Amino acid sequence: MALAVIVSVLVLIILSLARVNVIIAILAAGLTAGVMNGQSIVDSLDLLVDGMGKQASVALSYILLGAFAVAITHSGITSILVGYLLRVLKDMRTLTVLVIAGVASLSQNVIPVHIAFIPILIPPLLQLFDRMKLDRRAVATALTFGLKAPYIMLPIGFGLLFHETIQESMETNGVTLSIGEIAQSLIIPGSGMIVGLLIAVFVTYRKKREPKESEAGHEIKFGDSLERLKNTSFTYKHGLTLAAIIVTLFIQAYYENLVLAALAGLILMFIFKVVPFKSGDKVVADGIAMMGTIAFVMLISGGYANVLTETESVSALVDASSKYLGSNQPAIAFVLLLVGLVVTIGIGSSFATIPILAALFVPLCIGAGFSPMATAALIGTAGALGDAGSPASDSTLGPTSGLNADGRHHHIWDTCVPTFIHFNIPLFIFGWIASLML
Repeated sequence: MALAVIVSVLVLIILSLARVNVIIAILAAGLTAGVMNGQSIVDSLDLLVDGMGKQASVALSYILLGAFAVAITHSGITSILVGYLLRVLKDMRTLTVLVIAGVASLSQNVIPVHIAFIPILIPPLLQLFDRMKLDRRAVATALTFGLKAPYIMLPIGFGLLFHETIQESMETNGVTLSIGEIAQSLIIPGSGMIVGLLIAVFVTYRKKREPKESEAGHEIKFGDSLERLKNTSFTYKHGLTLAAIIVTLFIQAYYENLVLAALAGLILMFIFKVVPFKSGDKVVADGIAMMGTIAFVMLISGGYANVLTETESVSALVDASSKYLGSNQPAIAFVLLLVGLVVTIGIGSSFATIPILAALFVPLCIGAGFSPMATAALIGTAGALGDAGSPASDSTLGPTSGLNADGRHHHIWDTCVPTFIHFNIPLFIFGWIASLML
């Protein structure tokens, strides 16, 4: 039933904006989609649970990354970085945000660790952000930009995986394009994210913002006082920590397995005695406190995606939307991008959405006279739309995990809403333009 996708996503959005826990919101959205497609509550719940297993590896990797991040912070090496930034950046809020956006961009292509760097880098910087009175919403947009824009525009690292997913999905449905052509088709949509980042940094969140109060019982202490951070020196223990980080990065890049990489890094921190064995329980507990919510959200979002897929809700939505459009290319492009936005907000993953959308978009685009590159632009943009701003996306959950380490950053209002406004709107506009130009 076409209406099931729209209603279930509205349930997700409304509950999230009302500050209902995102896990409860996704469960409610999934059950809504199932029931509206004729499933019973029990059958809908079974579909949710069945789909959760597909995200088990991701969830486990997040838990281990959280523990590894806490272990690294325990070593004190992040204090050196923070101390350096204190001396260099001082009160340069705008430059700080742009540097973070640059570092985040490297995580997708040059050193493909995705969100793994966030719980390591960001929590120790929170004191610096507060001293600068830096608006954390600006940092959230910078991080989300770095997690998305590079893989949309550049076929390197995760970008290559994204472009190959588009290529293979289109080939399955009878349209062949090279990786270079797909990358070229996504330059214009990706440029929209650059515009959104600049607006967020230089206009929307340019002013100083007083730090929020920490939520009771949530705060985790990271690092020392700002005065001590400035005088922190490099030690042998820091060298061993750096070696563990390098091994982790190598394993992740070589084996493309984040679980193995995070586990190896954590084990090395204990073997090197950077973290005492007696502190193991606390390190893991703090890691779960930091990343546990993300892990469960990813599990349940996998279940929600399974409900939409098994009930064929997305295909029904596309069929219903395109029935009355004929060969009106501007209208078709607009509707298809809107469908991509709705579906990806619910599923929360660009990569998982692409095969679903390609199977539906390719025949429709060919029939309406879109060129192969315009079709690729529509598929890529529709898949990317909604990832920024989705409560269930790692592009928003990752930034929140770092920025909320002290309990002063709200996932929906401080990450999802800012990133939705600054990235989805320009992505939609630039993607729509690209589909008509190519």
